[in-house]
Order: sequence, then C-alpha cells, then structure tokens
Amino acid sequence: MFKTGIRSLSCRLNTPNAAKHLPRFTAPPKSCIQPHIRTLTPSPLQKLYTTASSMGQHYKPTIDAQVVKVFVLETDTPHPDTQTERGSFGEILHRHFSEAGSKHHPPLGVETEQVFVVTEEGGRMPKVEEFEGYDGLLITGSMYDAHGDNQWIHDLLDLLKQLWIKRPDFHFTGVCFGHQVLSRLLGGKVGPSPTNDWELGHSAITLTPVGKRLFRTHDDKVYLHQMHQDQVLEAPTVESSNGLLKPDTDVHVWGTSNHTSIQGLYIPNRLFTSQAHLAFDEDMVKRQIQMRIDSGGIKDLEHADRAAETADLEHDGEQVASAILRLFRYDDDGMSWD
Repeated sequence: MFKTGIRSLSCRLNTPNAAKHLPRFTAPPKSCIQPHIRTLTPSPLQKLYTTASSMGQHYKPTIDAQVVKVFVLETDTPHPDTQTERGSFGEILHRHFSEAGSKHHPPLGVETEQVFVVTEEGGRMPKVEEFEGYDGLLITGSMYDAHGDNQWIHDLLDLLKQLWIKRPDFHFTGVCFGHQVLSRLLGGKVGPSPTNDWELGHSAITLTPVGKRLFRTHDDKVYLHQMHQDQVLEAPTVESSNGLLKPDTDVHVWGTSNHTSIQGLYIPNRLFTSQAHLAFDEDMVKRQIQMRIDSGGIKDLEHADRAAETADLEHDGEQVASAILRLFRYDDDGMSWD
C-alpha cells in the first residue's frame, strides 16, 4: 500500500502476457497515470460455474465433498490483463483454495461469495445478515492504506466489528491489506515500514513454533511473494482490542522476515492472517509491481527489477491456503504431523 491512496493502471502492459517481455521496469510518463475504474465484465471462467451480478459473484464447489463456505471481501482489482486471463482476485483465490481443498484429508469443497467492497469505486458493503451460513471471511490485498481514513475502510471496520461480536463461531482471515485491517480492528498498530521501503518479491519467512504447527512442517522457513510498504508494527493484545478479545486470548505471530517482524497473526479457532500473498504467479507479480510504479508508489526501480527476477520461483502459497481451510474446519489445533 502506498501513501497517496491514488490507484492507477499501467498503460505499458496493455497486451496479454506483456509482463514477460519487460526485462526492466521504467517510470511511466505522466500522461500514463490515470484513475482506475473497476469493470464488472465477467471473465470466461466466471461463466462456467458461478452466478454473477454487478454486486457480487457466487462460486459453488467443483467436487462432491464436505464444503467450506467462505465470504470473500475484495478490496482491489488486478491488472486488466490478469482480470481478462484469470478473473478477479476473488476468482483467483477461489481456484487456489479449491486446489488446496482437493488435497485436504478428507477432501474439502470450497464455496465462495465474492463482493467488491470499495464503495467509492462502485462496490458495496455487505450487511451482517449476508454472512449467515458462511464459515468465515477472507479480505484480499489492496492498494489502499489499511490505516487510512477512507469512508469505505471505516465502514469495513464497522462490519467486521459487528461480525466479531455477533458471530463467536465465525472465522476471520486476510491477506496483505486484509492482514493489516484485521489487526487494526483488534487495536494493533499499522503503518508504513520504519524505513519507509517496500518488501517486494519472493521472500523467506522464518516460522515460529506456532507457524510450524499451523503449516504442518518441520522446515524453518516458508517462501511467499511480498508486495507491501505498510505493515503491522505492533500485534493486537487483549488490552488494545477494546473488549473484542477475551481476557484469556492469545494472539500469536506465526512468522517473521528481515523486513517485517509480523508476517502473520493467529488466534486459535478465530483468526489467521498473512502479510504475504498466497496466490500470486509470475505474471501477476510483474504486473502488480508495474501498476505500483505507474501510480508513483514504487520509486526504487532497481529494487523492483530484483523483485521481478524472483517472480518465477516456487512458493508455499498452497500451504497457507491449507492452513486457512483447517482453521475454517476447526482442525487447526491439536493435530499431530510428521
């Protein structure tokens, strides 16, 4: 998330797969920077197994299995080439979680409702009643500041607070912006990195003992794609939560990196967040970096080039998705692994 709060599109990446043909990033001409307007054209994939409207999309599971129902709150739109090829961030995450669910034991089907909530860009904020029957929610990443004062962000915080109070059985998950805004909800401190620089590209995250258990691994690290300047500077506590957390609640940090000491938060049977992205691929990484360059957010082009060079590396996003599904199914705690 960059400081201006202005969103823009890249006019350089105007053809499918163009990101593959840009070995180095360059700053855009001023005439290239334009406000972004969300489009609601359904992708080809959306037509296969969704019901869609201008206000949201509903994805049903593609396998016959026990179903996890997730309400996805979309807080941004991808690069237009990505939107054309792969759909919205919600669609991308639906397929990512469906793949992870198929490998769960026993297999899990994933059903999602997806609503774009940036009201100042034509979205809408759901009502609490719409979450009835869902196991939990997931908040996507965004180019907006989670610590910002945009009205839609305050409305989102109000919605999350109502759900937290009224639905003690409900699960809260978030990625990047979602990680930060959930921390803000519970009184954590969110802001720009102390050095005001970005964490970009394929990064190593050192796991805490809690992180190793959540991801069912003996490895010391996981590897995920990063794209953020803001971060959670101080984790929430019972005292900071203004009564949302019970006195005996433990808020765990599951991982840390050289740049960001709080890479994810975990509250047993209640909350799981990740600063890093779990469903980015090579083209998405390069295109999202270019969008931030074009908007003026990223100014260090050498840093951007180094990050782009790691975009094709394998990452552990499926492990993160699997951990989130286990949270939704109440099997994230007390499980042994080899």
